[in-house]
This record gives sequence, structure tokens and C-alpha cells, in this order.
Amino acid sequence: MASGDFCSPGEGVEILQQVCSRQLPLCNLREEDLLQNPHFSKLLLSLSQHVDESGLSLSLAKEQAQAWKEVRLHKTTWLRSEILQRVIQELLVDYYVKTQDTDVTSEDKKFHQTLEQRLLVTELTQLLGPSQEKEMPPLLGLEKADLLELMPPSEDFVWMRARLPLEVEKQLKKKCFTLLCYHDPNSDSDSETLKAAKVWKLAEVLVGDRQQCQDAKSQQKEQMVLLEKKSATYSQVLLRCLALLQRLLQEHRLKTQSELDRINAQYLEIKCSAMILKLRMEELKILSDTYTAEKVEVHRLIRDRLEGAIRLQEQDMEKSQQILNTYEVLGEEFDRLVKEYTQLKQATENKRWALQEFSKAYR
Repeated sequence: MASGDFCSPGEGVEILQQVCSRQLPLCNLREEDLLQNPHFSKLLLSLSQHVDESGLSLSLAKEQAQAWKEVRLHKTTWLRSEILQRVIQELLVDYYVKTQDTDVTSEDKKFHQTLEQRLLVTELTQLLGPSQEKEMPPLLGLEKADLLELMPPSEDFVWMRARLPLEVEKQLKKKCFTLLCYHDPNSDSDSETLKAAKVWKLAEVLVGDRQQCQDAKSQQKEQMVLLEKKSATYSQVLLRCLALLQRLLQEHRLKTQSELDRINAQYLEIKCSAMILKLRMEELKILSDTYTAEKVEVHRLIRDRLEGAIRLQEQDMEKSQQILNTYEVLGEEFDRLVKEYTQLKQATENKRWALQEFSKAYR
């Protein structure tokens, strides 16, 4: 069967929402997976009819609900006895704290001592365990009969038991008012009657607040699933966009590289020209600061005199060159005469020097 024979894209989205988001939250499937595997999608839909939102079968979920109901019933019973025991312990603690600051009446003292004695004996009796277990030695060698001897008198116990509900009710009222003021600080200034009315509805308010928190958590969970789904979709779109950009970059890079190189060459050429002009400007600025108008005038006069001397030297050199050319016409005979004249002149200079030396000696 082809995927088009089973469901359309819109139906694939609906399958994804129903199966993955509700009945099978652990299945993280995409729409493409469901469209490519229509038989698997059909199997998930069939399976979702036999399981609940947590993934349990309907029969097992029913048994679990009944078990949780019994657990809550036993928990409620245990909480009642635990609350009563803690309230009694708080009564005793408050009594001993009160005795440190103020004096108490004989009735209060008798009531709390009887209550404490009865509570301790009861707890110790429970620690000893059932009397039918004879194979184990009793704790500390005590028997229940030993502990029962420590019970308060029956008249005191009956009197204490008649007063205990009033004290427990007073303690519970105090705790309820404290809880109400913590939940609603504005109720601290209300009258006791109004506080009692608010406490009567406090349980419903707390249940409503708890339900709102649970609804908010459920919405947050759905939003997280939707966010993960959108994140996966956006990630795929971004990957496709990056692949497209990479392909476009590879295609158009060679076309634009030559133009980019030409622009860079023009930029470097203009930059070099600007640097040369800047150097020339600095050079002219240095020359302008170095040579003033008076210095320039003096240099001009020096240059004119030097040029005049150069012209005179060139004229003398030209005359000498003409004379030299005239003598060169005579050839080798002239060279011989020049050498002989040089030798004679050198010999004359030597004899003149010797004569001067002899003259100095005779003086």
C-alpha cells in the first residue's frame, strides 16, 4: 500500500498529534515518518485504543486506579491518627513551655499529666509488640501487665478523655487559622467567625489551587512537546537553508572573485597614490619649514656664481682640449719630446733641491 492510499498530509498531522502527544507520549515521531510508514501509523492508532495516556493497558490502568484508591484510603486513616498524635504532642509541648513563664491551674496540670502518662504507656505497650509472640524475650524484661500498672486512675482518665476533644479542637482551630493567614495574609485582621467561614472553604480553595497547578503543569508539558517539535522542525529548516546558502556561495564565488580582486586592486592603487601624495606633502612641508625666503635668495646667488664658474671652467677646458688636439697631430715625436722635457725638468728640480741643501750646509 502506498502512503497516499492511507492518509493525506493533514491526516498525518492528526495522527501525530493523537498517537504521539496523547496516547503514546514516548514516541517522538515526525510527520514524514508517519507518512512514509502508513501501516505503522495504523498500528499505533489501533494500539492507542487499548492504552491510556500513561501507556498502560486499560485493564491494568483500572486495577492501578483501584489500588491507588485503597492506598489513599489507608493513607487518610493513617494521617488522621498521625495528626491526632502530633496535636496531642504539641499540646504537651505548649503546656511545658507555658509552665516556664506562668503558673498553671491544678486542673490543667492534672489534665496534661494524665494525658502524658496515658500517651507514654500506650506507646510503650505498642513497642512491646503482641503478647502471643512468646519465642522472643520481652523488651527490657517488661510485660504489658507491668506497663498497665502505670496507667492513671480510671476517674482521671475519664475526666481527661471528656476534656481532650475540646483541647484538640482548640489546637486544630489555631493551626487552621495559622494556615489561613499564611495562605491569605489579609485574613489576619478578620474576626474569628469570618476566619472560621474561610477555613471551612479553605480545603476547596487549596484543591482548586492544586488543580490549577496541575493544569498549568499539563499545559507546560504540552508546550514543551510542541516546543521540541517546533525546534526539530526549525533545525531542519535551518540546515536546509545553510545547505542552500553553501551551494549558492560555491556557485557565485568564482563569478564575484574577479570583480572583488579588481575592486581591491583599485583600492590599493588609490591608497598608494594617497600615500605618495601624503609623503610629497610632508616633504614640501619640511622644505618649506627649512628654507626661508632669505635662505632661498642666498642659495640662488650661490647657484648663479657656481654656474658662472662652471661656464668659465668649461671654456678653459674647451681651450685646453683644442690645444691638446693640436699637439696630438704631432704624433709620437711629440710624446718623446714631452717625456724628455719631463725628465729634464725633474732633473733640474733635483739639482736645484741639492744646491739648496748644499747652501744650507755651508751656512
